[in-house]
Amino acid sequence: MKSLLNIGIGIITSVMLVSCFDSAKPNYQYMPNMYEPIGYETYGESEIFPNEQVAMLPAEGSVPRGYMPYDYPDTTEGLNLAKEELTNPIPVTEENLAKGKELYDIYCGVCHGDKGDGQGILMQREKILGIPSYADPGRVITPGGTYHVQMYGLNSMGSYASQTNELERWQITHHVMNLKAALEGTPLATPETEASMATAEGDTETAGEEGTEENN
Repeated sequence: MKSLLNIGIGIITSVMLVSCFDSAKPNYQYMPNMYEPIGYETYGESEIFPNEQVAMLPAEGSVPRGYMPYDYPDTTEGLNLAKEELTNPIPVTEENLAKGKELYDIYCGVCHGDKGDGQGILMQREKILGIPSYADPGRVITPGGTYHVQMYGLNSMGSYASQTNELERWQITHHVMNLKAALEGTPLATPETEASMATAEGDTETAGEEGTEENN
């Protein structure tokens, strides 16, 4: 009888202890960092924030790390101003042209065509119509305008600001301007090509001088 009484007291005591447990706030935590996150949970709640809302808007005027503010608005006036004022800050090099071509082929060539003539695969399949060539008469294509259109999009073309960073957009701009120049018969010259052309001209002049001396 005494054993049954002890067992009953043990069961009642256990039930009373278990009924007081709170899984959300355990009484004892020996190593809380092992199972509780130190950072705030995304879209969670915290009493230190207004309305206990963790997901808040950034402070006014703050700039994300790695982001370069763009001061031209998404308007016709902003586009025209970018065409007139904005210039490409990176040099025309073989590396930048090659990277620009690589990115252009990924994002732009499907509509504008590999040569910039508006004969991309979507145009050929008549999925999108009326894409002009970069060299069409009357088109004013400048580095600033090209960059602006990548930032905001234009007509049926969407923005590519989320797919590319600032450097990549300027590299694409170099390639677009190179395609336009190539269609017009004046592709952009890089320091490498200028050096090779200068060397070739020097060799030609030297050969001409040597030939003149031989004739004399």
